[in-house]
Amino acid sequence: RVALILGTSTSGILSAELAYRERAGGPGEGALPAWFDYRATHNTGSVVSFVRDLLGLRGPAFAISTACSSSAKAFAAADRLIATGLADAAIVGGVDSLCLTTLYGFASLQLTSPEPCRPCDAGRQGLSIGEAAAFALLEPAQQPAPGAIVLAGWGESSDAHHMSAPHPEGRGSRAAMQLALARAGLQPADVGYINLHGTATPANDSSEGAAVAAVFGHGVPCSSTKGMTGHTLGAAGGVEAVVSALALQHGLLPASVGTQTPDPAIDLPIVMSPQPLPGLRHVLSNSFGFGGSNCSLVLSRGEGA
Repeated sequence: RVALILGTSTSGILSAELAYRERAGGPGEGALPAWFDYRATHNTGSVVSFVRDLLGLRGPAFAISTACSSSAKAFAAADRLIATGLADAAIVGGVDSLCLTTLYGFASLQLTSPEPCRPCDAGRQGLSIGEAAAFALLEPAQQPAPGAIVLAGWGESSDAHHMSAPHPEGRGSRAAMQLALARAGLQPADVGYINLHGTATPANDSSEGAAVAAVFGHGVPCSSTKGMTGHTLGAAGGVEAVVSALALQHGLLPASVGTQTPDPAIDLPIVMSPQPLPGLRHVLSNSFGFGGSNCSLVLSRGEGA
C-alpha cells in the first residue's frame, strides 16, 4: 500500500532517438535494432516501472506528464491517494534525462540561452536545460514531529492561454498559489520564502513576477534555483520541493544563482546570496508548465523546532 507517483516529460526518449538512427537500411527505413525496448525506455511510464520493480512496491503506481509541473503534481496526486485511503504512504518525485528532442525543441522556440541562465535578471536570454531526479516519501502524521517537513498545501490550475507561453498576467499561476495557500490554511504574510519557477525566459519570469506580486505583494524573499540545476523539466517540481524542504530544515534561503542585475520590472526581493533565516516556517514552490499546467506547493516545518 505504498504508492509511487513520478513526474517526467521525456522519460528515456534518447534511447528511441538513438534506435531510429540505427534502423536497418538507414534513418527512416527498416526495423528498429533488437536492443531497443520501447516499454522500458521511451514509454512515459517506464520510469515508474523501473523504480517500482527496484523497490518491490505493490501500491498504486503511475506517471504524470504535464511538462514542467509534472513532479510537483506528483505530490498533489499522492496527497489525494493517502487522504482517500487508497495508499498508506507514497514515494513521489520526478526524473528527466537529456534528449535531442528537448534540446532542439527548446532551441527551435528560441528559448535557450547562449550562456548559463540568469533568472529574473534584466539581461536574461533564456533557459538552460538540465537533467535530474528527486524523490521524497510522503506519509500521514496526525501530529508531525517538531521540525518535520510537512506538505501543508498544494494548488493546481490551467491557464489554457497558449501552448508555449504563459498568460502575461499570470492568471493561472496566481490561482495555483491562492489554492495552495487556502488548502494550507495560510495567509500570504505567513510565507517566508518563495522558490520561483524562474526559468530565465523573458516571458516566464515577467509573468510569474506579476502573479507573485498580485498574491504576496513585494516583501517575500524569492529566488530561482535553476541557475544551479538548469531547467530539469519534468523533474523540476520534485527537485525544487527538495530544495524548499532543505531551506526549511536549515533555516537558509538559497540564492538565485546567475542573477546579476535583478529586472526592475520584476518587483520582488530576489535573494542574491544565501541568507540565514532561522525562524523560517512556511515556503512556497512554484512549477508552471507549457500549455498553462500549473502547480504550487506549500511546505511547512513542524511546530516546536
